[in-house]
Amino acid sequence: MQRRSFTGGAGGERMSGSHPSLPVFCSQGRRKMAPTHVLRCCQRGLAWIPVIFIALVVCWSYYAYVVELCLLTISSTGEKIVYLVVFHLSFVMFVWSYWKTIFTKPANPSKEFCLPKSEKEQYEKEQRPETQQEILKKVATSLPLYTRTGAGAIRYCDRCQVIKPDRCHHCSACDMCVLKMDHHCPWVNNCVGFSNYKFFILFLTYSLVYCLFIAASVLQYFIKFWTLCRRKSAENCPKSDLPESHAKFHVLFLFFVAAMFCISILSLFTYHLWLVGKNRSTIEAFRAPVFRNGPDKNGFSLGFSKNIAQVFGDEKKYWLLPVFTSQGDGLSFPTRLVTIDPEQPTECLQLGGLDKGAVEVSAEQTSPLSESQNRLLGNDYHSEEDHKETEVLKSDESEAITISIESES
Repeated sequence: MQRRSFTGGAGGERMSGSHPSLPVFCSQGRRKMAPTHVLRCCQRGLAWIPVIFIALVVCWSYYAYVVELCLLTISSTGEKIVYLVVFHLSFVMFVWSYWKTIFTKPANPSKEFCLPKSEKEQYEKEQRPETQQEILKKVATSLPLYTRTGAGAIRYCDRCQVIKPDRCHHCSACDMCVLKMDHHCPWVNNCVGFSNYKFFILFLTYSLVYCLFIAASVLQYFIKFWTLCRRKSAENCPKSDLPESHAKFHVLFLFFVAAMFCISILSLFTYHLWLVGKNRSTIEAFRAPVFRNGPDKNGFSLGFSKNIAQVFGDEKKYWLLPVFTSQGDGLSFPTRLVTIDPEQPTECLQLGGLDKGAVEVSAEQTSPLSESQNRLLGNDYHSEEDHKETEVLKSDESEAITISIESES
């Protein structure tokens, strides 16, 4: 149900997100694409086919359940009322979250991640990759960047002509860089990222609830219709209070469709819940983010509860509503500092090359840091979340330094 698409290119486009804080893309001239304008329009039109298919299936399921099952098949008034109330609650939440996932525009890097005019001209004229990297590093010194390419270089999108913020990737389907990109989903014809990832999770949640409720409530009537009058001879048919109409075909197909979607959505829903608990995107699950001191798959993990809050926000009363409550601005993210890591109770830091005065800052490090201060500690030290252990590492002066960290209670 999802398709990962995040390759880079050249050129860019002015885009804006739905959230008030979502930034605006760099203004620039676009290069002419190889496909013609007509082919591009056709491609965009065809991309809506999966969404239209889902919409048609949902509309039919509404008719089949409300009209054919509740109004024409079920005889008990009380049963009708209960089924209709629960059905419409799940239906409204499902459609609401699906709508928000589709029509929430992906968030893009802000202007501060664009190269200044002089550096941009210098970068385009320069042919040597080493010199280009020096230009990017000079600009990146004032930006909250802590991830690199696999080769340790500054992440730069030649197509959008922006320095990529942490967790940002270029989507070839949307033709833009997307903040905290997770994947491009053809079933919503949109890129799932920072601005709509919560909506996508709720869409999976309520679609699963919707399908489960339909399958569970239709099951008894599915069995009755399935076993009723399977023989062609009328005299062998048992008597039943179910009406002899085309409603049985709707009920039969309704159960099959609900069960099929339920099975397919369940695996995807479980996988994304696991990603939320680990504070990873789909891209990061397949390829660990690379920091200055190497790749770290848990580099953005802050502990289970804080990872949940990163996506759903601090106020639990809004967690089940498809309204934007995610933390941060999508441009920078708190990283897993070893001194406040709730998932690793004991860690050791390698401080080789630092004098005694630099070691005495531990009192400041153990205090809680704000998101703007919560960064990886560069090349000095790096934590790994594997076991509860203490390592003693010797500095150049043969001094042994051990730092113990207590986990959250």
